[in-house]
Amino acid sequence: MSQQGKSLEDVHESVEVKQGKLKKIFSFFGPAYLISVGYMDPGNWATDLAGGSQFGYTLIWVLLMSNIMALLLQSLCTRLGIVRAKDLAQCNRETYPKGLNFVLYILAEVAIAACDLAEILGMAIGLNLLFGIDLIYGVLISFLDTFLLLYLQRLGMRKMEVFIVGLISLIGLCFLTEMFLAKPDFGEVAKGFIPSIPNSTALYISIGIIGATVMPHNLYLHSALVQTRRIDRDEKSIKKALKYNFWDSAIALNLAFLVNAAILILAASVFHKNGFHEVAELEDAYHLLGETLGTDLAPKLFAVALILAGQSSTVTGTLAGQIVMEGYLHLRINPMLRRILTRLIAVVPAVLVILFSGESKVGSLLIFSQVILSMQLAFAVIPLIHFVSDKAKMGNFAINTTTKFFAWIIAFVISFLNAQLVYEEFNNWMKEGNSVILNITLITTGILLLILLLLTFFYPIMSKSSKQRGQIHQPLKIFSVDKVSQQSFSRIVVALDFSIIDVKVLNYVTKLGNKESKITLVHVVESPATKYMGEKTDDSESKSDLKCLQEYAEMLKPLFDNIRVELGYNNRVQAIADVCRQQNADLLIVGSHGHNTFKDIIFGETVNKLRHKVKIPVFIAK
Repeated sequence: MSQQGKSLEDVHESVEVKQGKLKKIFSFFGPAYLISVGYMDPGNWATDLAGGSQFGYTLIWVLLMSNIMALLLQSLCTRLGIVRAKDLAQCNRETYPKGLNFVLYILAEVAIAACDLAEILGMAIGLNLLFGIDLIYGVLISFLDTFLLLYLQRLGMRKMEVFIVGLISLIGLCFLTEMFLAKPDFGEVAKGFIPSIPNSTALYISIGIIGATVMPHNLYLHSALVQTRRIDRDEKSIKKALKYNFWDSAIALNLAFLVNAAILILAASVFHKNGFHEVAELEDAYHLLGETLGTDLAPKLFAVALILAGQSSTVTGTLAGQIVMEGYLHLRINPMLRRILTRLIAVVPAVLVILFSGESKVGSLLIFSQVILSMQLAFAVIPLIHFVSDKAKMGNFAINTTTKFFAWIIAFVISFLNAQLVYEEFNNWMKEGNSVILNITLITTGILLLILLLLTFFYPIMSKSSKQRGQIHQPLKIFSVDKVSQQSFSRIVVALDFSIIDVKVLNYVTKLGNKESKITLVHVVESPATKYMGEKTDDSESKSDLKCLQEYAEMLKPLFDNIRVELGYNNRVQAIADVCRQQNADLLIVGSHGHNTFKDIIFGETVNKLRHKVKIPVFIAK
């Protein structure tokens, strides 16, 4: 039976923590690398390029400060996931009222789609620069990574982490080579770590850098990924898990910092130094790299790194979407369908903009995706700090006053700077659009977001009720153990397919029923004739199937007083569900052959569909 309510239940506690100090440390390393790709995705590149080309090495300290902020917030996520064994979305569902939760869920989904949009555009631009592929085809090609993610998920969590680390290493290698070609002045680079803001434009770019650094979907994702490690629940084991995950985050996020710093240093040493002070577009950076460095290698490495960054980031986006949907709605859907939906939400706007506005508007679409992310960030950060500060839920692992103080300062700074970024962009849109309807829409959106932000902040403080709203698991009522032990299933429907798995299915019938139980054996006929004649079918296959059922019934007669057989026709799921309803069954037993995703497409996915079709327990014999 599945573990209900577990975050990413397919891989929950799937990674064993090995014995031996060094092996144990490496067992915890991995989740933060999946997080780090969100800090070096194509959406961050524009602000890094703008900062380096306009102000040289001056704003490197802003990148460092952003990285420190991110490290604190991500460490809070790991604390939440490890201590409470719940992700951020699940904790929101427990704490906030239903209506507010649904709005937070929609915002989280929009943020994930916006992030996916930036990654699609970055990858499409990289393909265009490297191979000359039109942007619209590049966008469509990016759709194919749906199958890559599904394949990686099949391989397991550790192999997925290795794949991501490989991509990050290649990105780092690309920029290391770029640094060798650009020959930056490392004395000037060191001076860039001294805080300074030359003018208001530098302040605006700094806001953009900080605003683009922490991704809201990473907060949901990290709190779930740390639960893939199987740890003991005693205080000592939890402390060690927190320590090792902190170092995992520190190393991974510092690698992301080095990549972002390399982009800024590259822009400073190549563009700013040669008088190109207005470089913010990825295409401009690509073409100018070749001109200024006098080699084709530099722009090609830039494009390769862009493609790799887009690809690595998009793998984590779907995982975040799965966490958000399961956590807020307690709803699981097929991973392929989830991936296709997420991708379509990002692909469709990109295709429409390219078709109707031209490729020149892709840069604006990239900025738009970052504004959407900025609008969502505070709605993830504020609940996170509330949850890890809650001594009733976190016990001795609740954050101390000093950490809480810095966490709220960071939350305020990030929220303010992101609000500033959103305000500036709204202003620009209002000036460019010059439309009363657009102005009213933007102003209304701003007011509603502010009200929602205040509710998100004050609700956990003002709520005095000890009742947990929207719990995934409702508390059990007091019951008698004697009564539970005496319960048995009185009306059991057994679905059979005349394969080797039937042996196990019938074996479980004998264990889950008693002599007085009413047993209904059902098999669904799927011969060509059933498509046209349904229940009136009387072909040789139907007769043979009925005979097999009757033979099964004869074998079970010594064990049960009441056995009947039923044939269903054509539609397996509907036919079995109908028999369950007609017999007023209290248990359905089915067999599972463990098909993978591609076999499910070919042979059908009966078990999963049945679980949603019937309103009784389903026992799956594997």
